[in-house]
Amino acid sequence: MVLYGVAALALCMLIGMLIGDGLGVLVGVDANVGGVGFAMILLVVATDRLRRRGLFPKPTEQGVLFWSALYIPIVIAMASTQNVAEAIGGGPMAAIAGLGALAAGAALVPVIARIGGQSQPLPPMTEAEKQEA
Repeated sequence: MVLYGVAALALCMLIGMLIGDGLGVLVGVDANVGGVGFAMILLVVATDRLRRRGLFPKPTEQGVLFWSALYIPIVIAMASTQNVAEAIGGGPMAAIAGLGALAAGAALVPVIARIGGQSQPLPPMTEAEKQEA
């Protein structure tokens, strides 16, 4: 069953890369545009829907969690370094776009923090929990 989780991850990655390549063609760029991001979003949506329907057993979930802990951060790191030197060498537009994304993300932190309202704090740890930690 762990293999099914790996297969789900691979399928989402393949579909995400195809979407990113297609978007690159539509934009007129000879590169994958957001394929890893689309793959991650697709994986989150697909696994959430399967879990809600009871079609995502625990061993399958473990397969996804195993590879997401190892593979996805590596892929994101690799994708984030693609064409950085060329983009910066091409002019200030890459830096302006990066700073704009940074500013938008920073501006949205308070908005996202308000989602869900106030919650109760966690209860204090018991002695047994303190010893395990």
